[in-house]
Amino acid sequence: MKKHIPNIITCCNLICGAFATYWAFRADYSMALAFIITGAVFDFFDGFVARLLNVSSPMGKELDSLADDITFGMAPAAIVFSLLKSVPVPDSVQGFCDYIPFAAFLIAAFSGYRLAKFNLDERQTLGFIGLPTPANALFWASLAYSYETAIESSSKSIYFLLAGVLISCWLLVSEVPMFALKFKSFGVRENLLRFVYILLCIILLVFMGWAAIVWLIAVYIVLSIFFVRRHRRGRG
Repeated sequence: MKKHIPNIITCCNLICGAFATYWAFRADYSMALAFIITGAVFDFFDGFVARLLNVSSPMGKELDSLADDITFGMAPAAIVFSLLKSVPVPDSVQGFCDYIPFAAFLIAAFSGYRLAKFNLDERQTLGFIGLPTPANALFWASLAYSYETAIESSSKSIYFLLAGVLISCWLLVSEVPMFALKFKSFGVRENLLRFVYILLCIILLVFMGWAAIVWLIAVYIVLSIFFVRRHRRGRG
């Protein structure tokens, strides 16, 4: 029985992704964000429980990727689709207004590609190469939850959203090194970046609530690009 427990947890992640997608299409971004966060919690614990019970399996790894592409690929794509459907369309792109929202589904495709790449890439044990799909999903969900009114009130938002789709798709499959919140040891010097980021997360979440997530993901990307790459260059 215990060998099935991690897969059950993974399926809970998948179900959360399905619910998040449903609420995203209904433009209820608070519910979509809630289910993406819940899915991320399940995503953390399925691997943890598998290692704890010593029941890791190739099937569990494949199921995990499938669940992640729903929760962290399809759900954020649905969020951006709904945003693009509701923003004012400038006259310059009026003839394409019925087709533009479908560009959001690039996020689901690139997320799937990133997950497949991650499964085969042996370099990503203590860090990531490219933006992790949960971080990308949380960014879009928090952006929609926090700034829905501002986004839907400006005709320029359509350009911002399309540019964001292209940038996030590139980051998902890029060779940009990103730090992970995994501790090989707890020494301050080798984990200073992680400790600073965790402290920042706590402070912003306390003062801003879930609206802080969009800024925390942006800071995570900037810190990774400037500090992790510089650290690797220094070691080389």
